[in-house]
Amino acid sequence: MLDKPLVAITGASSGIGEATSRAFSAAGHPVLMMARRLRRMEEMGLPNSVCKRVDVRDRDQIAAAVMEAENKFGPVDMMFANAGIARLADIGRQPPDEWDEMIDINTKGVMNTVYSVMQGMIERRCGTLVMMSSIAGRKVYPDHTVYCGTKYFVHAVSESLREYLSEFDVRVLVLSPGVIETEVLSGVLDEKTLSEYKENKNKMGGGIGADIVGKLILNAYQLPQNALVQEICLTPTRQRY
Repeated sequence: MLDKPLVAITGASSGIGEATSRAFSAAGHPVLMMARRLRRMEEMGLPNSVCKRVDVRDRDQIAAAVMEAENKFGPVDMMFANAGIARLADIGRQPPDEWDEMIDINTKGVMNTVYSVMQGMIERRCGTLVMMSSIAGRKVYPDHTVYCGTKYFVHAVSESLREYLSEFDVRVLVLSPGVIETEVLSGVLDEKTLSEYKENKNKMGGGIGADIVGKLILNAYQLPQNALVQEICLTPTRQRY
């Protein structure tokens, strides 16, 4: 057992998930990393880590990964429900299969992730849930229709969870980033939307490094348990919308 508690992160193989895993590991925490790309996580070589191939649509996979890590390092004190996918496109030409994928991963996957640790946090009267939303969960964009819907869902669920869990001293933080340097664009299959996104990104001078986001999450987590940063909304200075 280590002095610092276990943290768990979905979507840990790249982007904000990877950066957050590195930040907490550097701060001395054991880390449970979950994602579909196992090798990417293993190649990070973080000490006191457990890497598990997990699809967040599979509730049993998450539960099994959490159980294995907790048997080794003790209870999960922070869960970052980070895994998600952005299939951005004009709703008039977007295949419905892309709606299904986003809804299943970005909404059901978040709930499966929370479910794996929530009861334990309630019983211990301690813990932190970090919920991955987006600036697209605070405003809408014409080519983000279903994606925005999934992120508005995260906001609504988080507000409800925060009220419910506050009685048990469990914190709920929503992360709402704008343009960040991650692999999110790999999920955009619509060429017109992808081209316009890249053009807008270039106009604002590029995105923010994922390492900045990881450090912000760590800083918010390190506050006393009775102090909560309810939401982190971070964008490039030049991002206007």
